[in-house]
Amino acid sequence: MRRFKGPIGIEQGSTILFSDYAHDGAMWTGSGPREVRQAQEFREPFVAAPIVTVGISMWDIDHQTNSRADISAENITAKGFEIVFRTWADTRIARIRADWMAIGQARDEDDWDVA
Repeated sequence: MRRFKGPIGIEQGSTILFSDYAHDGAMWTGSGPREVRQAQEFREPFVAAPIVTVGISMWDIDHQTNSRADISAENITAKGFEIVFRTWADTRIARIRADWMAIGQARDEDDWDVA
């Protein structure tokens, strides 16, 4: 269990990772391993790297192939993270929307930054 001292901050967001059907992109036309990374920046930095969860909130996948999807948060820092979406084999994905939530220690107005 991770415990936080002081105020807790929560930030959430939603983003379209790609719409490959619109321009015949690799997720829609390709085969084999494919990956998309999208950087997300927090509106306000956390004190330290927060806990981040990511989920698929919309997917548009071809019904003639198996649905294969892997989504995660990587490279998490106090300022942001990357959403990473992967698929493989013959899966054809038209588009994906991801929702995320970050929870961590927030700065307090009483915190002093002595340089």
